[in-house]
Amino acid sequence: MIISRIRNILLLCVALAGVSACIKNDLPYPRIPQKIIAISAEGESKPAYIDSIAFEVDVYLDEQTDIENVRFTEYKVTPGATSSPNLAEGKYDFSTPVYVNVSRWQDYSWEIIAHQTITCYFQVAGEVGESIVDDVAHRVVVSMPEGTDLSNLTLQKIKLGPEGITTMSPDLKPGPLDLSYPKRVEVTAHGRTTIWTIYAQITEAIVTTTEANPWSQVVWVYGNGPADVQNGFEYRLSTDDTWTAVPQKYVTQIQGAFSCYIPHLKPLTEYVVRTVSGENKGNEITVKTQGTADIPDGDFEQWCQIGKIIFPYNEGGEKFWDTGNTGSSTLGQNLTVSSTDTPTGSGLSAECNTKFVGIAGIGKLGAGSIFTGTFVKVDGTNGILDFGRPWNIRPTRLKGYLKYKGTDIDYASSEFAALKGRPDTCIVYVALTDWTAPYQVRTNPKNRILFDKNASYVIGYGEVQFTGDTGGWKEFVIPIDYRSTSKEPTYLQITCATSKYGDYFTGGNGSVMWVDQFSFEWDLE
Repeated sequence: MIISRIRNILLLCVALAGVSACIKNDLPYPRIPQKIIAISAEGESKPAYIDSIAFEVDVYLDEQTDIENVRFTEYKVTPGATSSPNLAEGKYDFSTPVYVNVSRWQDYSWEIIAHQTITCYFQVAGEVGESIVDDVAHRVVVSMPEGTDLSNLTLQKIKLGPEGITTMSPDLKPGPLDLSYPKRVEVTAHGRTTIWTIYAQITEAIVTTTEANPWSQVVWVYGNGPADVQNGFEYRLSTDDTWTAVPQKYVTQIQGAFSCYIPHLKPLTEYVVRTVSGENKGNEITVKTQGTADIPDGDFEQWCQIGKIIFPYNEGGEKFWDTGNTGSSTLGQNLTVSSTDTPTGSGLSAECNTKFVGIAGIGKLGAGSIFTGTFVKVDGTNGILDFGRPWNIRPTRLKGYLKYKGTDIDYASSEFAALKGRPDTCIVYVALTDWTAPYQVRTNPKNRILFDKNASYVIGYGEVQFTGDTGGWKEFVIPIDYRSTSKEPTYLQITCATSKYGDYFTGGNGSVMWVDQFSFEWDLE
């Protein structure tokens, strides 16, 4: 009997084993993107930029750093993930992009690009324009006016490699220079030698107009001319014959390269511009200025409530602005609302509040904000936002009114713990960018992506901050600093936040900011 029972149990186990062998685990592994969450390099010129959407990292190195032997002082990936290679170990050659595989369940390929600007220059007395320093082909081209003796030039300054660690053979220094034939120079840095060739050429054109960039009420013009004279510009309406000289206060000249801005022009109007050097006139360039545009609902008059959430637009109307209310309303709070407190005493303004948002003492600090874009969805107790609205013209200043009553910072994340007890600060910033689509922002610390004013996608930027109590409404003007006069923007981003570090859940509970009457200016001076 006992033997029979044992035999039956063994048969049952074998049967179950056979059944279990036929069972397949059809449940897929979770698809959770594995990220690089922190990275710092020795000799970086500014913090790296991590793009968790495109799986790209931009590392910025100062010019003395050896780009072919980069060591990282900090490198972290998503907890539980592995990195191949592990950049925390060894040195890496970043003269070309490096690809890293971050893995956990699935593989995620990251591209890491190092950016390094090595300032090079070559300047000869009396040259026309600015010497062409081609750091890819490793050549210098100097243009001299007709009649110049190329064997008897004067070198004024030279730099063809990283500051302080570069040697040259022959060792060129300011003084007499013979460029009647191409000069070969060995430039050595980090133990590597590059051959540069320096040429001189005679140019018939004394002065040339090289570029003109029209904005709405301003045109930027660039030219080349003799280095040892005062060069300038002229402009006229395309329908007129009379030229107007550009005042010298608008002109900037560095040796033979010079530029200007021409203000007080009419939008959507055709002008002709040219360079001038003494009696010599440069070639003419015809341009048409851009139009202007109002900021949609810049007076913050449009509001609606859908369910429990307050939105800064009419229901069914244009959605240009949004707030973080979609997130804070999950805990029963709308941090940004309309207000009858305005600088004119009539109409509405936007009121943004910093509050501890939670139930029974459980929650987190929320900073009220209003921004151009869309609150996409809630990510736990955090938010996912799309920043930016399409925009392709270039204002010169953002104007508006602001009122602020700030409290002391009483909530702070670990990275800003030192700010506790200090006065809270509000911020308004404006940015023109070259995004190809709205920029996704994530406030979750696990996969945080925030706007970076120093990122390469920013063409123009300006901001204003206030701390404490403004004592009532204050008019502000934010000049927009453009990094390129030729690059046209594709998106506009304006953000107003009660607490500057609200994205890090840091601020003063009870801080309040009101904003109203936003508009753009298009002229200079």
